[in-house]
Amino acid sequence: MSEHPHGGEPHNPATAVPEVPVSDGIEPFATHPPHPTHQVLAGPRAEKPVALALQGGGAHGAFTWGVLDALIEDGRLSFEAVTGASAGAMNGVVMVDGWLKGGPDGAREGLERFWREVSLDGDLGPAQRNFVSGLFSLWKGNPVAEFWSKMLSPSPYVSNPLNINPLRKALAEQIDFERLREAETAGLFVSATNVWTGKLAVFERERLTVDHLMASACLPTVFQAVEIDGVPYWDGGYLGNPPLYPLHRAAQTRDIVLVQINPVERRETPRTESEIRDRLNEITFNANLMRELRAIDFIDGLIEDGTLGQGGYQRVLVHRIDGTDALEDYNAASKLDARWTVFKRLRGERRAAAQAWLSETYGTIGQACTLNLRDAYQ
Repeated sequence: MSEHPHGGEPHNPATAVPEVPVSDGIEPFATHPPHPTHQVLAGPRAEKPVALALQGGGAHGAFTWGVLDALIEDGRLSFEAVTGASAGAMNGVVMVDGWLKGGPDGAREGLERFWREVSLDGDLGPAQRNFVSGLFSLWKGNPVAEFWSKMLSPSPYVSNPLNINPLRKALAEQIDFERLREAETAGLFVSATNVWTGKLAVFERERLTVDHLMASACLPTVFQAVEIDGVPYWDGGYLGNPPLYPLHRAAQTRDIVLVQINPVERRETPRTESEIRDRLNEITFNANLMRELRAIDFIDGLIEDGTLGQGGYQRVLVHRIDGTDALEDYNAASKLDARWTVFKRLRGERRAAAQAWLSETYGTIGQACTLNLRDAYQ
């Protein structure tokens, strides 16, 4: 439980993972994960269970939409749990909600409806569309506009005093949060950053509301902090993009499919102010993921050399579908481009990537880790 800066903190719903009892002197996180008490998301052709880890990245979240669409259409994977930050969390929640409504087809339809509605060409009213257009900085290429944007950009408490966020309306209208909380379905974990403590908060499906998704996607330069039980939260991407550790207890499967949309490498040196800012954003939003991958690699090494050979320790099998190659032509600022044509292009590129990944990797799922962890974080 986080500490309140003025004494006892109000009830904080950001519990990280379900408690697991300790037995036989073995720490719970090191043993075989308990069998999930909830049901998995599985179509009629499902053969192999995985857990999904979905990165956030603004409009680039449409890449993840394409990945999920292809995986669901293929049908051979089932999903025991989903963890995500920001746009990744929204993709996960929309997918699970759609599955509850109409199975695999409902999940695919729900994802398409969500991305259509939050696009600039979607069903937003004129005032909302104008706000989103300004929010997503589609005038970014104009140097005069950029100059005045820097000189005059105030706090969101000044520039957006009514705290308008069209995403809230789209999510509230589409997601049945009461059913989502009560359903016996896949685990869901949504990350946010506790503004007071500077620590990661992870919200579980059983407590999710639209506020938790707004907190996970709250960029502090654009939106006012989202308060939940009196505690302010910012974007989860700062500290967990996405958080992997909840999956170790929430899913029985050892296989984690990471959908990574923030490029790790760019083979060019940023020189302008905007290029430097964009690259810093990419590095920042990958940093904690790199730490978690390093920790998994460290534990896997101890298992491999026999140091942790007793007590039922198992390696985590990490697989990655990433946007590094496809995103080379997209800078970090393109995360703010919310046109429907852009969303459809991103979706199509990731569908193809996911289909190629399935062809190359499916046979290895459940058998080995296909991501070279050391190369991923070094």
